Amino acid sequence: MQQVLRGISEGRDGLKRQKAYIFFSLPPKKPGAESLISGSLSLSFSSFSHPPSWFAMKSSVFSSTVIRELTDKTYDRRKVAALEVESLVKQNKESREQIIGIIQELVNDFVYSADSNAQCGGLISLAATAIALGPSVAAYLDTVVPPILTCLSSKESRVRYYACECMYNVAKVSKGELLRFFNELFEAQCTLASDKEQSVRNGREILDRLVKEIVYELAATHVSPYTEEGKAFSLAKFIPVLRRHVYSCNPFERMYVMSWIGILDSVPGLDLMWYLPDFLDGLMRYLTDTRHQIRSNARILLNQLFQQVQYISRQNEDEGVAIRKEDETVQTTKHLQYDRMLDILIQHVSSTKEDIQRTALQWMIELIAVAKTVVIAFTPRIVGAVLPLLQHSIPTISAFAIETNRNLQKLVLDLTIEPVASHSDPPTTHSTMPMLLRRQHRSDIGRHQSRRRGEPFDYSMIVANLRLQLVNEHEQTRLASLEWLLLLHKKAPNKILASADGTFPLLLKTLSDSSEEVVRSDLELLAQVSATLDDDAFHSFIKNLLSLFETDRRLLETRGSLIIRQLCIHLDPEKIYHTMAIILEKDQDLEFASMMVQNLNIIMITSSEMDLLRKDLRKLDVKEGQELFLTLYRSWSHNAVAAFSLALIAQAYELAANMLQIFADLEVTVTMLIQLDQLVQLLESPAFTYLRLQLLEPDKYPHLFKCLYGIFMLLPQSSAFSTLRSRLNSASSLGFLHVMPKSNIPSSRIKSSATHHSKHSEPSINFGELLSHFKTMQQIHQSRRQ
Repeated sequence: MQQVLRGISEGRDGLKRQKAYIFFSLPPKKPGAESLISGSLSLSFSSFSHPPSWFAMKSSVFSSTVIRELTDKTYDRRKVAALEVESLVKQNKESREQIIGIIQELVNDFVYSADSNAQCGGLISLAATAIALGPSVAAYLDTVVPPILTCLSSKESRVRYYACECMYNVAKVSKGELLRFFNELFEAQCTLASDKEQSVRNGREILDRLVKEIVYELAATHVSPYTEEGKAFSLAKFIPVLRRHVYSCNPFERMYVMSWIGILDSVPGLDLMWYLPDFLDGLMRYLTDTRHQIRSNARILLNQLFQQVQYISRQNEDEGVAIRKEDETVQTTKHLQYDRMLDILIQHVSSTKEDIQRTALQWMIELIAVAKTVVIAFTPRIVGAVLPLLQHSIPTISAFAIETNRNLQKLVLDLTIEPVASHSDPPTTHSTMPMLLRRQHRSDIGRHQSRRRGEPFDYSMIVANLRLQLVNEHEQTRLASLEWLLLLHKKAPNKILASADGTFPLLLKTLSDSSEEVVRSDLELLAQVSATLDDDAFHSFIKNLLSLFETDRRLLETRGSLIIRQLCIHLDPEKIYHTMAIILEKDQDLEFASMMVQNLNIIMITSSEMDLLRKDLRKLDVKEGQELFLTLYRSWSHNAVAAFSLALIAQAYELAANMLQIFADLEVTVTMLIQLDQLVQLLESPAFTYLRLQLLEPDKYPHLFKCLYGIFMLLPQSSAFSTLRSRLNSASSLGFLHVMPKSNIPSSRIKSSATHHSKHSEPSINFGELLSHFKTMQQIHQSRRQ
């Protein structure tokens, strides 16, 4: 690229200095090569001493000697004949008809001849004609240039070489007018870039350097009187040609295309950056080329274009106010098609090639910063492409992906940005921007964003993409998906997870994730969503959660406590326990119900989040406390030890003491003994501090001693047995043992210890009915076990 730019700088001076007609020097030939070429033809004009009869049958502007020498197989004779043609053209320079006749005869009888010698002679003569005409050749280029372009694709390497030489000399004198044929010349040179003959490639390179000089100096300014558009060079018409060739797999053609992109980008006054999406896709594919030089040049060129994007974006931001007020500023301001660029970048972010991914992410970070109102509509697709890369094995890609995700989240959090029009169509001040760009072509790989009017982006689409990422193998991707769902639900709770789109069941399934951090984030999201649900929907959520525990017992054992505690942190613990109790009371799987109740009971006793719930359970003198206790008790009756501990928490010690009598009729299983052992250990926890202090008031809580001694008698001699005995001995040493009640009070008159001293207590709970319910439930469990 630097060599090309240096060539342009040197060529500007050279273009002014050189006026003489210059032929390429022919490459050295092997002896006999010329004769071998001519000998392979069916007809060779050089084998005749006089011109063929068909030349004599019609009148010609050339003498027979010139005709014979133009078809000669030796270069020197053809060159002499070409000089004669040049002299003839100079003599008739003022006669347009004569010049047209000379050019047409050269084209029809020589350039389009089947004989390669005649073609070479015709091409040399066309070059001589152009030199003789000088700048006035512009009026004849429509006749001169097309046959030369045809010869550039000839099967004969000699003809292709002379065509390059001829085009060079035509370009020398026509300068800016040649740009009328730039598209055709570009395509022809793309083919010659990979020519098998080194001489042809050398000739093409010399021609290409000259054309680059002309383009650099005149492409943006030269006005031609022979075109309707005015400008000789049309960038808009060239872009479709460039778009076709940028996808070539030929290494020589790729190098050629990149050199021209660099040149056109450096031409003052040409807004190549507006058309960047038309070749950006193909250019990024060069990063995976097997040849180091192509990859290196592609990186350099993409970096230059990236810097241009940054410069133009910053310039447009700084001049935003001036653009609206001063017409002159509008004329000089460049624009970028951010939406089409994002289409391309999103596809390449999902590429399997690291170089492409890294480059696409780097560009996307910049676009998020400078094109916020355009980027926001692409949020669903960007999220789906970027999240899988958050834990990429290559640190650079991972860092870029994290930065892209963070910047996009920040953008979504702030949706109060004043909307501006997307540069989907060319600015009206750019009269050269044709509407043909809007047709579908290969680089238009995006699709229109389907969203309702007034919405910043398609909510259903982004939720669908995030659901896919929830099952990604990488932990960071799953965490980021949950973060996005949390963010979106906070921004639009009525749009996110508000319908039966399959997201809620997937969130419940995510509770089985191997990562505890993912589970915590999932629970936070579930809690946030549940907080906005009505009672029926919340009941359905808790029921689905319990069903998950019922089908996945391992999840209940390993994560059950974490899940319930986290939900209680984010939601009302009383509401959660109340709903679970109602559901578990009617659960047909008695084993699961007993296990679940036991887990809930332990969480209730040990978790600091349940402190308020435990206090509410002790308020049996008010209606709310009674309703809570009754609801939990009916469900807790699935588990004897859990129901007994619930009575202790509620300070219903007399009820608890009578429940111990029912224990005597039950089968004392190993599971029950283990649970009693756990209960004894829990009695030493902070949650039961009030109970241990109540041992100092035996006259106020007479049935508490009986409860504890009852447990003491049920336990086998173990560490729990020793712990409870020490506690009871401490109380007995104070002389309180005599206050233990000597007979049971009829169950119909049982009251909670908490109601004895309440002046405004609610009607007493019918504990006799509760005892009957407990006994019935335990009998059902026992019959099921048998």
